[in-house]
Amino acid sequence: MRGKVTSRSSRFILVIFTAITFLSYGGRVYGGITSTFIRSEWPSVDIPFDNEAFAVPKGHNAPQQVHITQGDYDGKAVIVSWVTSDAPGLSIVNFGTSPGRYTLSAEGTMTNYTFHDYKSGYIHHCLLEGLKYDTKYYYKIGEGESSREFSFQTPPKIGPDAPYKFGIIGDLGQTYNSLSTLEHYMHSGAQAVLFVGDLSYADRYQYNDVGLRWDTWGRFIEKIAAYQPWLWSAGNHEIEYMPYMGEVIPFKSYLHRYATPYLASKSSSPLWYAVRRASAHIIVLSSYSPFVKYTPQWMWLREEFKRVDREKTPWLIVLMHAPIYNSNNAHFMEGESMRSVFESWFVRNKVDVVFAGHVHAYERSYSVGRGKLWIIASCIQMLYWVIIKSDLFSTCRIKYLFLCGARILFNQPRLLGFCLSMEQDIFGFKSMGCRVGDACNLVTSHLGVVLDNYLLTKLSSKK
Repeated sequence: MRGKVTSRSSRFILVIFTAITFLSYGGRVYGGITSTFIRSEWPSVDIPFDNEAFAVPKGHNAPQQVHITQGDYDGKAVIVSWVTSDAPGLSIVNFGTSPGRYTLSAEGTMTNYTFHDYKSGYIHHCLLEGLKYDTKYYYKIGEGESSREFSFQTPPKIGPDAPYKFGIIGDLGQTYNSLSTLEHYMHSGAQAVLFVGDLSYADRYQYNDVGLRWDTWGRFIEKIAAYQPWLWSAGNHEIEYMPYMGEVIPFKSYLHRYATPYLASKSSSPLWYAVRRASAHIIVLSSYSPFVKYTPQWMWLREEFKRVDREKTPWLIVLMHAPIYNSNNAHFMEGESMRSVFESWFVRNKVDVVFAGHVHAYERSYSVGRGKLWIIASCIQMLYWVIIKSDLFSTCRIKYLFLCGARILFNQPRLLGFCLSMEQDIFGFKSMGCRVGDACNLVTSHLGVVLDNYLLTKLSSKK
């Protein structure tokens, strides 16, 4: 699904929202069904281990599970990560601005871990620093005939007029629906992925298969993640608390495999951090780490909001996994504790949009706060985003938007309910997109049926 965010002062950021369809859940949506579309059957089962989608690259000790993420605060660095299965090999990336001509190199680190009887491959993370904005780089990893080459494009320089397209993906898993989502996303024109948690769903397996499903997922997303940065946030399926297997360290697999630039934003944990990219300031929160007063995450977020400069990044985006509002029976009020702690901060700091995952339904709300505060909910099985009708914002200033919710809680008069809710069985969205000046349409993944449209606008970069 695609969405667009624009500014009337010609300051805009273009956001593409990509929904996945993964698990089927029978949670009821209270807001009513606003579409009669029923998606065609598409198997929501995990792809077998031997499927070509998980193919191991040819060559002895060839790098696999290659993925990149932003490596600094402002988009002038990239972290390249990969796995070698047979031997440690070299943690070196050769790179440059011409294909086959690698005039620069960087050396990274290598780690591995065990999970029950499973022993991971050799996991490499390498930071490429000092990159130029808006430049295509080519990079090479591995040795000899087993080496592999990829490329990526750096973002434009930080600034209020820098356009950019983000894809929003969450709760992806490795089903046939997940495969369809990735294939559809590849044609969306998005430039980077904001991932709102629940990656591999490896925790649905036991013993050695847990680690093996992390490996298959890494190969599964490589065709995109090796070429575009994915900004990670952790969900409940990354916790992997499995005492019956002797595994009690939360996020063990996730933290070893998926690096984040947390130190660049003065965070003390890879689970919460912030980056700036183009015209957006993006804050990643951890729904499953302590966040009440005086905890590290609480103290860090308080300071991070002070660093937001709306003159440079007029769009302020927050990512989390568990939505702070949700009308479904499934996961109902699981985000209430975080809402009680951070909602007032979001309002005070004029957050524009919060993206969440976790709930497997689609919702968006009516306006709240006398037309100045908007809570927008959208939940599409494993993925959720903001959906806004363009006519709603013709004269309204956006203060902040939320995913997944706006049910009236505790008789709070400002929460006015849903203007769009969809039952689970009408899901099937994969991509949505628009150009500057167009309305943005939510479309189905298979038939291209438009189910909703929206337009985010800003009156100025300071509002």
